[in-house]
Amino acid sequence: MGTELNGKRVAILVTDGFEQVELTGPRDALQQAGAQVHVLSEKQGTVRGWNHDEPADEFKVDGTFDSASELYDAVVLPGGVQNSDTIRLVEGAQKIVKSHDAAGKPIAVICHGGWLLISSGLTQGKRMTSFKTLQDDLRNAGAEWVDEEVVVDGNLISSRQPDDIPAFNKALIQALSS
Repeated sequence: MGTELNGKRVAILVTDGFEQVELTGPRDALQQAGAQVHVLSEKQGTVRGWNHDEPADEFKVDGTFDSASELYDAVVLPGGVQNSDTIRLVEGAQKIVKSHDAAGKPIAVICHGGWLLISSGLTQGKRMTSFKTLQDDLRNAGAEWVDEEVVVDGNLISSRQPDDIPAFNKALIQALSS
């Protein structure tokens, strides 16, 4: 286990229906680098991941959006259509990304996770990538959409899809290390 992120705390925000590998890939890389990772959701208990269009594993929720009173060192937003379409309207999740953005903390988003940033008003003037089906939504919300495996614009880190997770993880760990 690495130590470069010892003392760093990262929140992964999800509801049921997130793309499982978009939670487990970043979580595992962050933990291997020494970070403490918390899964936050709108309810206590567990949340269910998906492998594309099939239900997958359940994951323990470490806290709710509303109970997250302190800033984390970074926030990760996995995709998954069901998760992303649900979480974008959850006031507690919007509050977390807005407060972390205002504090300049890294917000790392992959695939469909950008919907929460759109609904929170955080994409205007940002250079971003996402799963290809979100490009119109991001452009309509004022972002410059590009087709690249990972894009860093200020505190915002974005990636397209599960194939990009290694580059996504590297950019996130680098942002937390600086």
